[in-house]
Amino acid sequence: MRDAPSLAIIPALQDRGAKVQAFDPEGKEARDLLKDVDFKDDPYAVATGADVLVIITEWDQFRALDLDRIKLLMNQPVLVDLRNIYKPADMRARGFAYTSVRSRIA
Repeated sequence: MRDAPSLAIIPALQDRGAKVQAFDPEGKEARDLLKDVDFKDDPYAVATGADVLVIITEWDQFRALDLDRIKLLMNQPVLVDLRNIYKPADMRARGFAYTSVRSRIA
């Protein structure tokens, strides 16, 4: 956990005014390390009322999300995928404003 990207990303988002809800199936230690984060029991609870959903880890649970349900739960369907779990064209076809981090091969 001490090298987890979330330890830098979440405080940076909070510094810019974000209210963060989080779910990490293996990150019980995160509750002690991350301040002012509303930890939820599942990814659907995190998506409820969210303006943006950010995927930071590659857990299998995030690969098998019911994306139609996620879209209905969110205030707006904006997803930032920092693990390239989903295909951009598929996500856009589902109606998401989708950003991923793709490597460029020269």
